[in-house]
Amino acid sequence: MARILITSAIPYINGIKHLGNLVGSQLPADLFARYCRARGHEVMFICATDEHGTPAELAAAKAGVPVEEFCTDMHKVQSDIAAGFRLSFDHFGRSSSQRNHRLTQHFAGALDRAGLIAEVSEKQVFSIDDNRFLPDRYITGTCPNCGYTSARGDQCENCTKQLDPTDLINPRSSISGSTNLEVRETKHLYLKQRALRERLQAWIDSKTDWPILTTSIAKKWLNDGDGLQDRGITRDLYWGVPVRKGDQPWPGMEGKVFYVWFDAPIEYIACTAEWADAHGLPDTAWQRWWRTDKGADDVTYYQFMGKDNVPFHTLSFPATIMGSGEPWKLVDYIKSFNYLNYDGGQFSTSQGRGIFMDQALQVLPPDYWRWWLLSHAPESSDAEFTWENFQASVNKDLADVLGNLVSRVTKFATSKFGDTIPAGGTPGPREAQLITDLTTQLRAYEANMAAMEVRKSAADLRAIWVAGNEYLQAAAPWTVVKTNPDQAAAMIRLAMNLIRLYAIISRPFIPDAAAAMMQAVGSDDWTWPESLESALTFLPAGHPFSVPENLFRKITDEERADWQARFAGIRT
Repeated sequence: MARILITSAIPYINGIKHLGNLVGSQLPADLFARYCRARGHEVMFICATDEHGTPAELAAAKAGVPVEEFCTDMHKVQSDIAAGFRLSFDHFGRSSSQRNHRLTQHFAGALDRAGLIAEVSEKQVFSIDDNRFLPDRYITGTCPNCGYTSARGDQCENCTKQLDPTDLINPRSSISGSTNLEVRETKHLYLKQRALRERLQAWIDSKTDWPILTTSIAKKWLNDGDGLQDRGITRDLYWGVPVRKGDQPWPGMEGKVFYVWFDAPIEYIACTAEWADAHGLPDTAWQRWWRTDKGADDVTYYQFMGKDNVPFHTLSFPATIMGSGEPWKLVDYIKSFNYLNYDGGQFSTSQGRGIFMDQALQVLPPDYWRWWLLSHAPESSDAEFTWENFQASVNKDLADVLGNLVSRVTKFATSKFGDTIPAGGTPGPREAQLITDLTTQLRAYEANMAAMEVRKSAADLRAIWVAGNEYLQAAAPWTVVKTNPDQAAAMIRLAMNLIRLYAIISRPFIPDAAAAMMQAVGSDDWTWPESLESALTFLPAGHPFSVPENLFRKITDEERADWQARFAGIRT
C-alpha cells in the first residue's frame, strides 16, 4: 500500500467557479484520488478556498458585505457545490484559517533567518481618488505583451504573462475606475528566488516524468528573458495574513499582509493540519504527510492545476519550501492542464462567461458532467465545450452503451428468471474470449489511470463498456433462452457480474451511477478486480438483484437548444 498525497489548485473565493476551473484541477484530482483509494492506497486529498488578496476584497465590496462574512458564506457555497460534484476531499479548508496564518508567518521567519528575504523600496501605484495604494488586482489595464485590455496587475488572463501593476498600459483603479493615479514609494518584502535558481533548475531537471506542459512552462519562467526574478511577498491590503516573523512583529511592515500567492500554496500544508484538528488528531497526524523527519519520506505527492498556476507551483512555492531549510515534502509530480473553452469563446470567472458549477448541477446530475469533462480533459491542448458534443457524448456513451446494458440485462433477467441470478449452464468459448479481452483492456485502463492520462483512461473505460455490449449482442441471450434456457442463464449470470465489474472500475468517473449499479446487483464489495475470471463469477446463482431506475437519460434536441440559448449570455 502506497501513501498518496494529492492537492488540487485552490479556487479563489471571489465567486462560483466555471466548468473550465473544475476540469483543470479539482475533478481530475478527484478521479486520481478515487482510483488510488480503489487500489487500496492510503490517500490524503486536500483542497481549500483561496480567501486572501484583492479578489476577495473586490467581490465583498461588490456584494456590499464585510470581507470576512463574504468569505465565510462563499466557502460554504463552494463546499456544497464540491459535494454536489462528488469531489471526495479528505478536507476542504480555508486559507484564512489560523493554521495558515501561523504557518505562513513561520515560513517567512525561516526564510528571513536563511537570508532569503529582502526589504525593498519600490514604486507602486497610488489612487488619489481612492486614497490608497493599489496592489496587483486592484489595477486593470492593457497588457504590454498581448494587448488584452482587461489585464490585471499581477497576471494577464489572456496570455498568462506574469505582470507588475506598473507594467500595464492605460491603468485604472479596479475599485472606482479612476485613472487619477500616481506612482509613490513604499516598502515591501521580497523572496530572493534568484538565489535558489540553481537548486530549482536541478530539481526541475530531475523530474523527467513530468508532463511536457508542466516542464515547458517551468523552464520558460526559469530561463526566458532575465530569468527567475525575486518576487514581492507582501501587499498593502487589509485582508490577509499579517506580516510577522513567526510570532514576532516585523518592524516597518505594520499594516501590510503577505501576498496571496505566498500564503495560498502554504494552505495545502495548513489544510492538512485543519483536517487533523477537525478529527481531534495530534500534529503528528498531519506532519507525517508533510515533514520528511516525521514520516513523509515515503509519501508520493501529486499536484493538479491549470497551466496558469504552473509558474507558482514549480518556482515560487518550491522556493519557499527549499529556502526554509526545513524538512518539508516537495511535490513529486505536477499534472497540469490546458484551458477548456466555451462554445466558440473562453470561459471566464471575471467576465461571467460560460456555464458555472452551480448552474450545471441545476441542469443535470453530476455524473453527466464528470464523464464529459474528464473524457474531454484539455491535456495535450486546449479543448472546447459545445452543447452538441455534450449531448452526443452523454447519449452515446452513457445512455446507449452503459445505461442500456444495465437496463437490458436486469429487465430481461427479471422477466425470464425472476429476481435472483439464474443457475444452469457453463461458460463457453465466447465467454472465455470476453475474459481475455477484458483482462487486456483492464490492464491498459489501470496503466493509464496510474499515469494520470485522463482522456486515455476514459477511452479505455468506454472500450470495456463496449466489449460487454458486443458480447451480449453476439451471445443474444434473449434469443437463446427460447431454445436453451441453461445457456441463456449462464450468459445472464456473467452479465450480472459484468455490471458489478463496471460499477467498481467506473466509480472514479461516475460515482453515483456506480453506486446504483452496485445496489442493483445487491453487492457492497468494492474490491478491485485483479482476476477477471474471478470477478465475472463473483455473484453466484441465487444471488438477489433488482432493476435500477434508468441510469442515464438521453438529452433531447429541444433541451440542448434551450440550454445553449440560456447560457449564451453573461452571468451577472
